[in-house]
Amino acid sequence: MPRTPFANPLVINALVLLGTALGCAHSTEPCVPLAAPTATAVPATAAPLAATVTVPAAVQPVVALASWRDGVAKQRIQSFVQEVGDAASAHYLPPEQRIAVFDNDGTLWSEQPLYFQFIFAVERVRGLLDKDPVLAKKPWAEGLKKDGLKAHLDEKALIEIVTASEAGVSTDEFRELVRSWLSEARHPKLARPFTELTFLPMLELLGFLRQNGFKVYIVSGGSVQFMRAFAALVYGVPPEQVIGSAMDTKYQFQNGKAELVALPKLGFLDDGSGKAVAIDRIIGKRPVFIAGNSDGDFEMLEYGTSTNRPSLGLIVHHDDEVREFAYDRQSHVGKLDRALSEAPAKHWLVVSMKSDFAEVYAPSTRAAVPVVSPVAGP
Repeated sequence: MPRTPFANPLVINALVLLGTALGCAHSTEPCVPLAAPTATAVPATAAPLAATVTVPAAVQPVVALASWRDGVAKQRIQSFVQEVGDAASAHYLPPEQRIAVFDNDGTLWSEQPLYFQFIFAVERVRGLLDKDPVLAKKPWAEGLKKDGLKAHLDEKALIEIVTASEAGVSTDEFRELVRSWLSEARHPKLARPFTELTFLPMLELLGFLRQNGFKVYIVSGGSVQFMRAFAALVYGVPPEQVIGSAMDTKYQFQNGKAELVALPKLGFLDDGSGKAVAIDRIIGKRPVFIAGNSDGDFEMLEYGTSTNRPSLGLIVHHDDEVREFAYDRQSHVGKLDRALSEAPAKHWLVVSMKSDFAEVYAPSTRAAVPVVSPVAGP
């Protein structure tokens, strides 16, 4: 299938530069990860445009991890990657064993003051209240309709709202809803598109690992369908390498089309020990590079680093109240307590956002880049 034509040369340049930063093939399509330095990248195909999000128009070359300050964290990452990739090293790992897993919220992009998917869900369900009498009778419905994100919502209410935001629509339709929202929504405090709030040093790290033969997965507590809507373009991680929480779904065939439709019930929560379970179930291999930022990532970090093989566990510590947010042990979102306490004994690398990140986000000058939908099957 031919590539989608982009008439705007700025858009083309933005995609090429982003592909370079993420360790992907130069392309005017969603990022195609390089499986290994010697592998031949298979170009992605593109379907009609679905929405528009913004990505960095330009970033520094990724090989040197340019947005990381020189120090222990950067040196340890580079040393680990070099050792496992050197066939003469006692710590060498063949490419098929170089599995890297990354949490999403708080690890690859910001998560304060509320997980971004929660913000999407609140806005979507608020708009459904007048159309759905069942939702309108929920105890939280009146407050949500009146106050939106300012409404007092406990954990049970938030889970019900997130479930309602996805239920009753097909996986394809839901991803389109997410793309459309991302093209217009802005962070309530930072006033930037959510897709601009990815951490530039972590994007560079994704590319650095790919360039050194790692296969990169996202393993997050967020909805797998929500993340698959943007992960290929924003992170260079294709849908099949995105693991997350999932709704129960049903198969249906209507009007000549087969679809999977989400039911109003959470089928699997990919958090805590669930992350280790999902990694084994879907990847089938223990990861050797594990990155997270909260206690919800503890078991995933432990699962990957508690073997005799070389491994590196990494925790992003949000301690920069000026450039992002500062929080850890007492936070209601992304709580980091147990993992922070046990990190030294378990030899996990704690990355200080304040000290180790020379830049947090990419520069604010952005080029609009089309998000493309997956190609429909025959």
